[in-house]
Amino acid sequence: MKKTILGLGCLAMVALLAACGGSTNTTPTYTVLDKPAVDISTFPVDEQGYIVLFDGETFNGWRGYGKDHVPGKWTIEDGCIKFNGTGGGEAQDTDGGDLIFNHKFKNFELLLEWKISKGGNSGILYLAQEVATKDKDGNLQIEPIYISAPEFQLLDNENHPDATLGKDNNRQAASLYDMIPAVPQNAKPFGEWNEARIMVYQGTVVHGQNGAKSVVEYHLWTPQWTELLQASKFSEKAWPLAFELLNNCGGENREGFFGLQDHGNDIWFRNIRIKLLD
Repeated sequence: MKKTILGLGCLAMVALLAACGGSTNTTPTYTVLDKPAVDISTFPVDEQGYIVLFDGETFNGWRGYGKDHVPGKWTIEDGCIKFNGTGGGEAQDTDGGDLIFNHKFKNFELLLEWKISKGGNSGILYLAQEVATKDKDGNLQIEPIYISAPEFQLLDNENHPDATLGKDNNRQAASLYDMIPAVPQNAKPFGEWNEARIMVYQGTVVHGQNGAKSVVEYHLWTPQWTELLQASKFSEKAWPLAFELLNNCGGENREGFFGLQDHGNDIWFRNIRIKLLD
């Protein structure tokens, strides 16, 4: 398999050799985009020591995944970040796409509030890399954010069909999407605010929701993590590139962006804060 790092208009080829456990699957050549990050030290810190990543008024520090600007369907409304959905599924046009905070985090606790429209679907992605592959004509094509990033699922559990798919409710709100269900499942109905918490520390990941500090816990870069991937839609057989990226989540430095997903439905976010645990 081969990875390319793209930065400042140049491509630097890096060969990655890895044992494939006898698999005949071949991971496609891919490129990791390397763009200048924002200076996190310039953002305010609240009384609890959390860095405030959204000021309620501007997109300072934010941009589209794989882009240099904020896509037009992301707006600021009543002190919230809002995605204005089409109802037609994820990333339906060039004005949409996922939103990321332009800084890579390693060990952290992320807090935010979210509410979703009726029948809505979205997610919080973390430790994400910006990845591209080449199409048949040799042009770089951005791959979706979720092939490199675990997902804290956001869902209207009562009205979206994903709530009954997957296994053991592992596609409901706060679940590790398609891998581990959130227990207890305490999401509020559509139109009501939910509190989300994601803690990543030296490979241990914890999801919290609405006062329950741990509804999901797992450990990255372990045999358990590989087994979870192999039993999911991101298995080595089903999706070799996603398996490679997720199995080595965070890349060489074990850090990445967090992002808010465009899944085609209206969703709102506010009170977005992060505490560094390094």
